[in-house]
Amino acid sequence: MAGTIRERFRDLHASGTFVMPNPWDPGSARVLAQLGFPALATTSSGFAAALGRLDQRTTRDEVVGHVAALARAVDVPLNVDAERCYAETLDEIAVTVDLLAQAGAAGISIEDYDPVVERIEPTDVAAQRVDAAARACRRHGIVLTARAENHLYAVTDLDNTIARLKAYRDAGADVVYAPGLRRIQDIARLVEAVPAPVNVLALPDGPSVSELADVGVRRVSTGGALALTAYGALRAAARELLDQGTSTYRAGALTPDEVQAIFG
Repeated sequence: MAGTIRERFRDLHASGTFVMPNPWDPGSARVLAQLGFPALATTSSGFAAALGRLDQRTTRDEVVGHVAALARAVDVPLNVDAERCYAETLDEIAVTVDLLAQAGAAGISIEDYDPVVERIEPTDVAAQRVDAAARACRRHGIVLTARAENHLYAVTDLDNTIARLKAYRDAGADVVYAPGLRRIQDIARLVEAVPAPVNVLALPDGPSVSELADVGVRRVSTGGALALTAYGALRAAARELLDQGTSTYRAGALTPDEVQAIFG
């Protein structure tokens, strides 16, 4: 079964453009899968929020358990936001990949930002880490996404981002990703420059999915946006109840029939 799901995920990257939203718990995964999305991805920030924490504050064991719970909840491929693979050494990166594979991952991402020292790693160091992850992923048929974090940390040098993603592709990454890019011309340049499927983070001030498809983007994800939107809706509903004593927020709730269809 795992092999079939992983093959389906790899096939999604062969042509066209698909949207891969990011649930933060099994319930949100069920909702998104029921809507018909062909694949889902975890979100490190959304999962951390569900635990009452900031991003980059979860452990490998917690993430492995989270992935296993989501994989049991849905029958679509699951890509895992694995941050730095929760590892300092190349051997430990492989261990993380093995654990996530056992938990049901169809894809894994690895990023080049180290929150411990609060810096983006040198390209050669990051590429070595991508190589270690790629070797481990190939043993399981898992799609590896390599992320260049420049644009999330105020490094706006697109040439450097492209050079990094080329190096990561050469190191074995199947997909490349530079979260934070907003301008369609920059995204188009990245797609043209790097010979690999490109993932783009959907942003409110960024291009639409159709615009991204027009320039050859293969995959679009949402990061923590859906989780934070849900928490925002919760806060607004609770504030209405607290301040006004009314419950009009229920107008947007799932109906009993919808609950049965999704969770039954």
